[in-house]
Amino acid sequence: ETLGLVRSMPGKGVLVLDADSAEPVLVPAAVAEASLEDVLQLRYTLEPFIVGLVAQSISSQETWQLRLTLMDMREALDADDAEAGVSAYIAFHEALFALTSNPIFQSVVQQTSNALKQSAQVLRKSPEHLAARLEENEAVVRAIRNKDSAQASAQMRRHILQEGRRMGIELKIPDEQPGH
Repeated sequence: ETLGLVRSMPGKGVLVLDADSAEPVLVPAAVAEASLEDVLQLRYTLEPFIVGLVAQSISSQETWQLRLTLMDMREALDADDAEAGVSAYIAFHEALFALTSNPIFQSVVQQTSNALKQSAQVLRKSPEHLAARLEENEAVVRAIRNKDSAQASAQMRRHILQEGRRMGIELKIPDEQPGH
C-alpha cells in the first residue's frame, strides 16, 4: 500500500492497482491471501486443460501472436533484462488465457492472472530461471502449433511443476503417484 501498488478494502479484499492504467483491479481477499503453492495448484488445474483446448482451435495468426510473446522473452533474456523477462512471461500466459472462448474460463482465468501477477515478485527474484521458463513455454507453443492437444497439456503441466520446483515448492498432485 505504501508503494501505491495495492489498496486494502475491508470486507472486499485487496485492490491491486494496475500500473498500466488508472483502473484499479479488485482482487478478492482469498486470492490476495493465497500462497504460491495455492497459485500453482490452480494453474496446474486450469492451464493444461486450457492449452489443450487452444491447441484444437488456434489460428495461424493467434499462433504467431503467442510466438511474438516468446520472442519478447528471448530478447529480455539476451539483454539480461529481468523486468522485461517477467513482463513477457506474464504476457505469454495472459495471451494463452485470452485464447479460450469459454466465458466461465475467462472469468476464472482473470483471477489466475491476478494471482500470477502477485507471484511475479518471486519471478523477479529469480531472473536466472528465465531461460528455463522460455524453453518450457516454447515446448508448449510447439505442441499448440502442431495442434497436439495432449502434448500441449503435458508440456504445460511439466512447466508448472518445474516452476514450483524453482520456487522450492513440490506440488502434491493427486493424479501423480510415485512408483506407478
